Parts: sequence; structure tokens; C-alpha cells
Amino acid sequence: MIGCVGVFRTPEERFAGLPGFQYEPSYAEVGGLRLGRVDTGEGSPVVMLHGEPAWSYVWRRVMPPLLDAGHRCIALDHAGFGRSDKPTDPGWHSLDRHVELTIALVEQLDLRDATLVIHDWGGPIGAHTALALPDRIARLVILDTVLDVREPWKTDAWVRFRTFVERTHDFPVAEAMRATCFTDPGDEVVTAYEAPYPSPEAKAALTGLPLSVPRPGDDPAAEAEAERLYEGLRSDPRPVLMLWAEHDMFLTLATGERLATRIGRSIDRVLPEAGHGLQEDQGPLIGRLIAEWLAR
Repeated sequence: MIGCVGVFRTPEERFAGLPGFQYEPSYAEVGGLRLGRVDTGEGSPVVMLHGEPAWSYVWRRVMPPLLDAGHRCIALDHAGFGRSDKPTDPGWHSLDRHVELTIALVEQLDLRDATLVIHDWGGPIGAHTALALPDRIARLVILDTVLDVREPWKTDAWVRFRTFVERTHDFPVAEAMRATCFTDPGDEVVTAYEAPYPSPEAKAALTGLPLSVPRPGDDPAAEAEAERLYEGLRSDPRPVLMLWAEHDMFLTLATGERLATRIGRSIDRVLPEAGHGLQEDQGPLIGRLIAEWLAR
């Protein structure tokens, strides 16, 4: 289904002893790749899709309130991230490929009545997945993300970030993760984000995905697809919860307000003392807010 030339698989010992991450991994073969995930608890599934440079580790502080509320928590690692296999060609990593893999995995796991929580790159991946699988995805929780390739170019922080990615051959995961947080998570935590990436070849997704975002006007087809995505979400009757970080420098609160307007929604809660890495800054609060929303 999904071909690639070279694949890197992170040695399992790299994941030993990560702070606050006691969850055992689960794996599935999809499109010739082994995809990792955290899959814990019972009850209606809450599926979490991370962004860059994160992996399922970013959800470790969000999951406990949901588990306590009786939900099954499934935190996926996209191909190229976390415990998942990592195609080593940056050009392999595109939105379409990641959408295809995610849809196939949700179907393979036979998930029903699922709540999909999306952040950063998990946003467009998850939005496409939700619209493709209305019989499986019942609700959507949107955290700081964009659905339109034109949108990130409106912030100087994104332009600087993409320029940096173009010029670097060894993506600095720890430094990038620290830069997304309002409160410094500490050396041990940012080092844990580096665990899946022991060498530059393991970081192809971290380069390939940002570089796959075209500049405004360069890809009319991608811009038209964004409009179709907006329209699909505007007309979709499924419940949506929107949470946004007050101090996101990369996808600002104004970005979130534009997204909410485009899909006919509103931001339900602005999270204080939170940056783009809001799961690190306010993970327990996010988990409680989602659990309370699901209870209603």
C-alpha cells in the first residue's frame, strides 16, 4: 500500500526509564511499516494524534484523567516518530501518506465511538481521518493546529522555523521541544523526546513534514483541499471541543480564532500559561477538560 526505500527502527532500549512514561507499547503492521502506540484502559476510545517534534510521550500527562474517567486511551506514533518505523527519505513524508496510514490503522483496530484528539500535524491528519470515517469517529477535540497550508505562513515563528529546517541536517529535538513550551519542562523531559531519534537518518520525518508545506500560491491543489476540509467540518454534525494555548508563538490564538470561524465553531477554552506544547504545560487540565466534556 505504502512503499518506501529505507526504514529505521529505533532500538527498544532507547525507551527504557523515560520519566513519567510507564505505559507499555503496542504495535501494528500497516502498509509495510510497524506503527507503535500506547493503548491502555477500557471503555470508549480516546485516540490522540501528536505533532512535531513530539511523539506519544507528549500525552502521558493528559491520559490519567481520561483513564480515571473510564476511557481507553490510544496515543499513536505517526510513521517516522516515536516507536514507529521511520522511513529515512524526507521526501516520503507527506500529509497524504500519513492520512492513509492513520485511516488504515483505525480500521485495523476496529475502533468505534471514538473521540479523536488532534494537535499540530495531528490536526490535518486527524481531520481527514474523521471525515473519512464517520462511522468510527464520533467526536473531535482540536488543540493548536492548522488545516490550511497557507495559515502557518502568517506567523514569523513558523517562517523562521521552516528556514531553520531547510538549513539543518540534524534536527535538534530537545531544543525544539523546549521552545514550544511556556514553562521549561526540564532536561530529563526534553531528553526523553530525543529517545526515538539516535541519528540524523532517524529524523527524516522531522525534516520532511515541514518542508512538505508549500508556500502560499505554490500549490493551488493543496489550498483547494483545505477549503474542502473546512466545508466538511462546517457541515459535520459531530460534537467538537476546541482548546487553545494562550501563549502559542507558532500557531497563535489569532490562528485558532480564524480556524474556529472557518469551521463554524468557537474556542471553548483558552489555556493559561501554555505554549504550543500545551500538553506539557497543561496536560492534566487538558485531560480533565476532555473527560468532563465527554461526561456531558
